Amino acid sequence: MSEATAASVIHVAVGIVADASGAVLVTRRPDHVHQGGLWEFPGGKVEAGETVEAALRRELHEELGIAVQAAEPLLQVRHAYPDQFVLLDVWRVTAYHGEARGREGQPLVWMLPAGMADSAFPAADGPIIARLRQQRD
Repeated sequence: MSEATAASVIHVAVGIVADASGAVLVTRRPDHVHQGGLWEFPGGKVEAGETVEAALRRELHEELGIAVQAAEPLLQVRHAYPDQFVLLDVWRVTAYHGEARGREGQPLVWMLPAGMADSAFPAADGPIIARLRQQRD
């Protein structure tokens, strides 16, 4: 990867938060942002000098009002959109405090992985959905 390409990579910490039934928390992207209106797994950009785990904790607190107690890496997804390249660092949240709510006004739902194919997600989330569906079979 060239320096120019590496500089344009958007590094995102993604949290997989599941309930006892196996349903996973997803939120709807605001209409005015990249991939707006689609469902996504919660998370956000990793800031310069920040670890992925620190970014995950910060983003899930800001977006959902939950405090992550424990999380473990699940997979990484690299995806090239026509206008940008993303690196999704996906972590399974294994313990947290609080009740998830859309602190930024975003709708959220608990969705079983088997039903995710019926909902619109960004293309980069495809490998995450496939992994979640594999683990439930």
